[in-house]
Amino acid sequence: FFRPLCLSKKMSKTGMGAPQTATDANVDRRERLRKLAMETIDLNNDPYFMRNHLGSYECKLCLTLHNNEGNYLAHTQGKRHRMNLARRQAKEKAEQPAQPAPARKKVQPRQTVKIGRPGYQVTKSRDPVKGQRTLHFTIHYPEIEEGLQPRHRFMSAYEQKKEAPDKAYQFLLFAAEPYETISFKVPNQEIDKEPGRFMTSWDDEKQIFTLQLSFKNKNAPALVPAPPPPA
Repeated sequence: FFRPLCLSKKMSKTGMGAPQTATDANVDRRERLRKLAMETIDLNNDPYFMRNHLGSYECKLCLTLHNNEGNYLAHTQGKRHRMNLARRQAKEKAEQPAQPAPARKKVQPRQTVKIGRPGYQVTKSRDPVKGQRTLHFTIHYPEIEEGLQPRHRFMSAYEQKKEAPDKAYQFLLFAAEPYETISFKVPNQEIDKEPGRFMTSWDDEKQIFTLQLSFKNKNAPALVPAPPPPA
Protein backbone atom coordinates (compact mmCIF):
# COMPACT_ATOMS: atom_id res chain seq x y z
CA PHE A 1 0.00 0.00 0.00
CA PHE A 2 1.11 3.48 -0.73
CA ARG A 3 0.40 6.34 1.68
CA PRO A 4 -0.12 9.83 0.16
CA LEU A 5 2.51 12.33 1.09
CA CYS A 6 1.48 15.56 2.87
CA LEU A 7 3.50 18.51 1.72
CA SER A 8 4.30 20.99 4.46
CA LYS A 9 4.67 23.92 2.01
CA LYS A 10 1.99 25.16 -0.34
CA MET A 11 2.86 24.79 -3.98
CA SER A 12 2.24 27.56 -6.48
CA LYS A 13 -0.35 26.88 -9.13
CA THR A 14 0.91 26.02 -12.58
CA GLY A 15 1.42 29.12 -14.71
CA MET A 16 1.68 31.61 -11.83
CA GLY A 17 4.78 33.76 -11.50
CA ALA A 18 6.69 34.40 -8.32
CA PRO A 19 5.02 36.90 -5.93
CA GLN A 20 6.22 40.52 -6.29
CA THR A 21 8.68 41.61 -3.65
CA ALA A 22 8.65 45.00 -1.89
CA THR A 23 11.68 46.08 -3.92
CA ASP A 24 9.97 45.22 -7.20
CA ALA A 25 6.82 47.09 -6.11
CA ASN A 26 8.88 50.16 -5.24
CA VAL A 27 10.67 50.08 -8.60
CA ASP A 28 7.37 49.72 -10.40
CA ARG A 29 5.87 52.63 -8.47
CA ARG A 30 8.80 54.90 -9.21
CA GLU A 31 8.59 54.01 -12.90
CA ARG A 32 4.93 54.98 -13.01
CA LEU A 33 5.71 58.25 -11.25
CA ARG A 34 8.53 58.94 -13.70
CA LYS A 35 6.25 58.46 -16.69
CA LEU A 36 3.60 60.69 -15.12
CA ALA A 37 6.13 63.41 -14.38
CA MET A 38 7.51 63.30 -17.93
CA GLU A 39 4.01 64.12 -19.19
CA THR A 40 3.38 67.03 -16.80
CA ILE A 41 6.77 68.62 -15.96
CA ASP A 42 9.04 70.62 -18.27
CA LEU A 43 12.58 70.34 -16.89
CA ASN A 44 13.67 73.41 -18.83
CA ASN A 45 11.28 75.52 -16.74
CA ASP A 46 11.81 73.73 -13.41
CA PRO A 47 13.64 76.20 -11.09
CA TYR A 48 14.81 73.38 -8.76
CA PHE A 49 16.32 71.09 -11.42
CA MET A 50 20.13 71.37 -11.83
CA ARG A 51 22.85 69.31 -13.46
CA ASN A 52 26.15 69.40 -11.60
CA HIS A 53 29.74 69.10 -12.82
CA LEU A 54 29.77 65.33 -12.15
CA GLY A 55 27.00 64.66 -14.63
CA SER A 56 24.36 63.82 -12.05
CA TYR A 57 21.26 65.82 -11.22
CA GLU A 58 20.30 67.73 -8.10
CA CYS A 59 17.06 68.97 -6.59
CA LYS A 60 17.88 72.40 -5.20
CA LEU A 61 14.70 72.37 -3.15
CA CYS A 62 15.27 69.08 -1.32
CA LEU A 63 19.11 68.96 -1.70
CA THR A 64 19.02 65.45 -3.16
CA LEU A 65 21.20 63.80 -5.87
CA HIS A 66 19.81 61.79 -8.78
CA ASN A 67 21.55 59.62 -11.39
CA ASN A 68 19.31 60.56 -14.31
CA GLU A 69 16.41 62.73 -15.32
CA GLY A 70 13.92 59.92 -14.85
CA ASN A 71 15.01 59.46 -11.26
CA TYR A 72 14.63 63.19 -10.64
CA LEU A 73 11.17 63.24 -12.22
CA ALA A 74 10.06 60.37 -10.01
CA HIS A 75 11.39 62.33 -7.02
CA THR A 76 9.23 65.35 -7.91
CA GLN A 77 6.13 63.19 -7.49
CA GLY A 78 7.16 61.98 -4.05
CA LYS A 79 5.87 63.12 -0.67
CA ARG A 80 9.12 64.83 0.38
CA HIS A 81 9.36 67.06 -2.68
CA ARG A 82 5.68 68.01 -2.54
CA MET A 83 5.87 68.95 1.16
CA ASN A 84 8.99 71.10 0.59
CA LEU A 85 7.32 72.75 -2.39
CA ALA A 86 4.24 73.60 -0.32
CA ARG A 87 6.43 75.07 2.45
CA ARG A 88 8.38 77.21 -0.04
CA GLN A 89 5.20 78.56 -1.63
CA ALA A 90 3.72 79.41 1.78
CA LYS A 91 6.92 81.19 2.81
CA GLU A 92 7.10 83.23 -0.41
CA LYS A 93 3.45 84.22 -0.03
CA ALA A 94 4.01 85.37 3.58
CA GLU A 95 7.09 87.40 2.65
CA GLN A 96 5.44 89.03 -0.35
CA PRO A 97 4.54 92.64 0.49
CA ALA A 98 0.88 93.52 0.35
CA GLN A 99 -0.03 95.10 -2.93
CA PRO A 100 -1.58 98.55 -2.56
CA ALA A 101 -5.12 98.87 -3.81
CA PRO A 102 -5.27 100.36 -7.28
CA ALA A 103 -5.90 104.06 -7.14
CA ARG A 104 -9.37 104.99 -8.18
CA LYS A 105 -9.66 107.39 -11.02
CA LYS A 106 -10.94 110.64 -9.66
CA VAL A 107 -14.01 111.97 -11.34
CA GLN A 108 -13.44 115.60 -12.07
CA PRO A 109 -16.45 117.79 -11.33
CA ARG A 110 -18.06 119.23 -14.38
CA GLN A 111 -16.83 122.73 -15.07
CA THR A 112 -19.74 124.90 -16.17
CA VAL A 113 -19.85 128.67 -16.29
CA LYS A 114 -22.83 129.63 -14.15
CA ILE A 115 -25.16 132.30 -15.49
CA GLY A 116 -26.88 133.17 -12.22
CA ARG A 117 -29.96 132.09 -10.33
CA PRO A 118 -33.20 131.12 -12.07
CA GLY A 119 -36.42 133.01 -11.52
CA TYR A 120 -38.96 131.43 -9.19
CA GLN A 121 -42.28 131.82 -7.37
CA VAL A 122 -43.36 130.09 -4.14
CA THR A 123 -47.05 129.86 -3.25
CA LYS A 124 -48.32 128.83 0.19
CA SER A 125 -51.80 127.42 0.73
CA ARG A 126 -53.79 125.10 2.97
CA ASP A 127 -55.83 122.15 1.76
CA PRO A 128 -59.52 122.86 2.54
CA VAL A 129 -60.32 119.15 3.03
CA LYS A 130 -57.37 117.75 4.98
CA GLY A 131 -56.13 121.04 6.40
CA GLN A 132 -52.58 120.30 5.24
CA ARG A 133 -50.11 123.08 4.56
CA THR A 134 -49.09 123.08 0.89
CA LEU A 135 -46.14 124.67 -0.93
CA HIS A 136 -46.07 125.17 -4.69
CA PHE A 137 -42.68 125.97 -6.35
CA THR A 138 -42.37 127.33 -9.88
CA ILE A 139 -38.80 127.59 -11.26
CA HIS A 140 -37.98 129.22 -14.63
CA TYR A 141 -35.05 127.81 -16.66
CA PRO A 142 -35.18 129.56 -20.06
CA GLU A 143 -31.46 128.92 -20.74
CA ILE A 144 -31.25 125.32 -19.50
CA GLU A 145 -28.86 123.09 -21.45
CA GLU A 146 -30.48 121.12 -24.23
CA GLY A 147 -31.58 117.62 -23.24
CA LEU A 148 -31.42 118.26 -19.49
CA GLN A 149 -34.19 118.36 -16.91
CA PRO A 150 -34.02 120.13 -13.53
CA ARG A 151 -33.31 118.01 -10.45
CA HIS A 152 -34.39 118.42 -6.84
CA ARG A 153 -33.62 116.86 -3.48
CA PHE A 154 -34.15 117.41 0.25
CA MET A 155 -31.14 118.23 2.43
CA SER A 156 -30.81 118.04 6.20
CA ALA A 157 -30.04 121.23 8.12
CA TYR A 158 -26.88 119.49 9.40
CA GLU A 159 -25.66 118.90 5.85
CA GLN A 160 -25.44 122.58 4.89
CA LYS A 161 -22.64 124.94 6.01
CA LYS A 162 -24.26 128.35 5.45
CA GLU A 163 -25.85 128.76 8.90
CA ALA A 164 -26.13 127.07 12.28
CA PRO A 165 -28.20 123.87 11.90
CA ASP A 166 -31.76 123.93 13.22
CA LYS A 167 -33.48 120.56 13.47
CA ALA A 168 -36.86 122.22 13.00
CA TYR A 169 -36.02 122.95 9.33
CA GLN A 170 -34.74 121.22 6.21
CA PHE A 171 -33.77 122.48 2.76
CA LEU A 172 -35.25 121.80 -0.66
CA LEU A 173 -32.71 122.19 -3.49
CA PHE A 174 -33.25 122.74 -7.23
CA ALA A 175 -30.44 122.40 -9.79
CA ALA A 176 -30.08 122.67 -13.56
CA GLU A 177 -27.06 123.60 -15.70
CA PRO A 178 -25.92 126.30 -16.30
CA TYR A 179 -27.85 127.93 -13.46
CA GLU A 180 -26.72 128.14 -9.85
CA THR A 181 -28.33 125.72 -7.41
CA ILE A 182 -31.03 127.38 -5.31
CA SER A 183 -32.46 126.16 -1.99
CA PHE A 184 -35.52 126.87 0.13
CA LYS A 185 -35.76 126.49 3.89
CA VAL A 186 -38.91 124.54 4.73
CA PRO A 187 -40.29 122.94 7.93
CA ASN A 188 -38.72 119.63 8.84
CA GLN A 189 -41.99 117.74 8.83
CA GLU A 190 -43.01 114.52 7.16
CA ILE A 191 -43.98 114.96 3.51
CA ASP A 192 -47.21 113.38 2.31
CA LYS A 193 -46.14 111.16 -0.62
CA GLU A 194 -49.58 109.83 -1.48
CA PRO A 195 -50.78 110.25 -5.09
CA GLY A 196 -51.90 113.80 -5.73
CA ARG A 197 -50.13 115.19 -2.66
CA PHE A 198 -46.52 115.29 -3.99
CA MET A 199 -46.14 116.21 -7.67
CA THR A 200 -43.40 117.40 -10.03
CA SER A 201 -43.67 118.56 -13.64
CA TRP A 202 -41.28 119.80 -16.34
CA ASP A 203 -42.68 121.87 -19.24
CA ASP A 204 -40.07 121.48 -21.97
CA GLU A 205 -41.65 124.12 -24.18
CA LYS A 206 -41.98 126.88 -21.57
CA GLN A 207 -38.85 125.71 -19.68
CA ILE A 208 -40.69 125.75 -16.35
CA PHE A 209 -40.27 123.22 -13.54
CA THR A 210 -42.97 122.91 -10.88
CA LEU A 211 -43.10 121.01 -7.60
CA GLN A 212 -45.99 120.79 -5.15
CA LEU A 213 -45.76 119.21 -1.71
CA SER A 214 -47.98 118.87 1.34
CA PHE A 215 -46.95 118.34 4.95
CA LYS A 216 -48.68 115.67 6.97
CA ASN A 217 -50.64 117.00 9.95
CA LYS A 218 -48.98 116.22 13.26
CA ASN A 219 -52.21 115.52 15.13
CA ALA A 220 -54.48 114.52 12.26
CA PRO A 221 -57.55 112.63 13.54
CA ALA A 222 -57.92 109.05 12.46
CA LEU A 223 -60.32 108.56 9.57
CA VAL A 224 -63.58 106.99 10.72
CA PRO A 225 -65.29 104.81 8.12
CA ALA A 226 -68.68 106.04 6.97
CA PRO A 227 -71.66 104.20 8.46
CA PRO A 228 -73.36 101.68 6.22
CA PRO A 229 -76.38 102.93 4.28
CA PRO A 230 -79.78 102.23 5.88
CA ALA A 231 -81.44 99.02 4.85
